[in-house]
Amino acid sequence: MISRATATRLPLAPGADSAEQTTKARLSGEVVAFTRPLTALILAPTLHAGAADAGAIDLVRILRRNGHRAIVASNGGRLESDVAAAGAECVRLDLANFNPIFIARAAFALKRLVQEKRCDVIHAHGRAAAWAGYLASRMTGAPLITTWHKGYREQNLFKRLYNSAMVRGERVIAVSDQIAELISERHGTSAEKIVVVPASIDLARFDLAVVSATRVEAIRRSWGVKPDTKVILVVGRMLRRKGHHVVVKAVHRLKARGLKDFVCVFAGEDQGRTHYTGELWDLISATDTADVVRLAGAVEDMPAAYAAATVVVSAAVQPEGLQRAILEAQAMTRPVVVSDLAAGPDVVLAPPAVPEERMTGLRVPTDDDTALAAALIRLFSLSDAVRGAIGRRGREWVAGHFDAASIERATLSLYAEVTRPKG
Repeated sequence: MISRATATRLPLAPGADSAEQTTKARLSGEVVAFTRPLTALILAPTLHAGAADAGAIDLVRILRRNGHRAIVASNGGRLESDVAAAGAECVRLDLANFNPIFIARAAFALKRLVQEKRCDVIHAHGRAAAWAGYLASRMTGAPLITTWHKGYREQNLFKRLYNSAMVRGERVIAVSDQIAELISERHGTSAEKIVVVPASIDLARFDLAVVSATRVEAIRRSWGVKPDTKVILVVGRMLRRKGHHVVVKAVHRLKARGLKDFVCVFAGEDQGRTHYTGELWDLISATDTADVVRLAGAVEDMPAAYAAATVVVSAAVQPEGLQRAILEAQAMTRPVVVSDLAAGPDVVLAPPAVPEERMTGLRVPTDDDTALAAALIRLFSLSDAVRGAIGRRGREWVAGHFDAASIERATLSLYAEVTRPKG
């Protein structure tokens, strides 16, 4: 069994008896104690809009809230201002290039950072970053933690070796049970080394009660959607692994079945990956779905986007771990439809794993547009009251299992464990 850190409290660092020398984080009645404030070197390939980017920023906020210091090394991106606002120091370093020469250069740069800034721990959120962090860890003795935000493809032996950087640290964080099992199966990593620490959701921000009708109307107008039109919302970057093409095929099936008064909105940027976006436009043209598909790009007011949706879909064709969009949608009381690889049973409650009266959404086989279309028809056929009940259960589920306090406590407990003096 893989340990779930949100349910299991990890050992605390020694020395908590000295009030003057101890940093404490009081959460839910428990205390995570450190003999002194830590300095963490956080490695992220970029700071744009991906799960690793957001995870690195969340980690900065947790550390800073509890009196610790954070330094973020990355290629940079539009979220650098968020890192600075959270109180971390930003260092520009190429941690996205998988060329061994670039990784070696980055490793020596990280070694200097660890020594100059007296870093206590290195935390990597990506494979090239993990390789550089692993080498820097070996050169400095600073413990390495890695976080898996998704399941990486392993097409060949070289890809498997490249991915193995993510299991070379002292501890491996998986963002979901699904990812934890994948790590164990692929790399033979012991259960004691893997800890499940999911992302947390800002329940105050993603709350239907605080989203005004004006905001919802404004975003519907920007999409060209009438008030009585059902909205299928797909949130995430325009990447093949996200399965946008599967959704387009499912939408085509809905049209073929004679369904009307619905649109499908893709809310996400392509970050220069125009080849896949071009393929999507070709598919939209070939399936005659241009009248019901909207490529909206990045959306600033995501709470309003969820509020405007009837259902939120993820048709991922690769293991996605824990998608914030699916948690946010459930927090906003919206039913979800996910593929088998988009979310595990620890993220979405779906039949047959749970009775229908407990479900928060539906699960369909991966890369099956027929099944996805059938699931959407099923949800559309439900009354507003029934869909509302499914949505409310989703918010209750997210609030009970992805609360910020538990996740913060789990993260700090892990840091206390890996930085505890050996012997």
